Amino acid sequence: MIRKMSPSPRTVGASALAALTLAVALAAAPGASATGNHPGPPLAPPGAGTVCAFYDGDEPTLFGEQGERVSEVQCLLANRRYLPWSEVDGTFGTTTLAAVQRFQADHPPLLPAGLVDRQTWWALWHA
Repeated sequence: MIRKMSPSPRTVGASALAALTLAVALAAAPGASATGNHPGPPLAPPGAGTVCAFYDGDEPTLFGEQGERVSEVQCLLANRRYLPWSEVDGTFGTTTLAAVQRFQADHPPLLPAGLVDRQTWWALWHA
């Protein structure tokens, strides 16, 4: 007789650990740098703890846009508790706009305009 067994919590934890290990290994692979083609110092300093890998530039990002840049902004804001993780969807809507404005207001000399410009990108990476 063969008994079908459900995975134990230990097995599930091992799978999650293996997936995390793979993600870390891929992030550390050559060419996976946080700097990308960005001139100057790295956007994300070593040990920053930021685990967002959607976009590595500093192009202006604004309300109504969709895509990897928006996902990166949302991930960085979620890491800093300005945005709930459930809102990381790649769409720069009203919730993301409000989160960007709160972040900017909390980080002078940024102006709470809601536009993620070069200075706001820098602050998101280094906050």
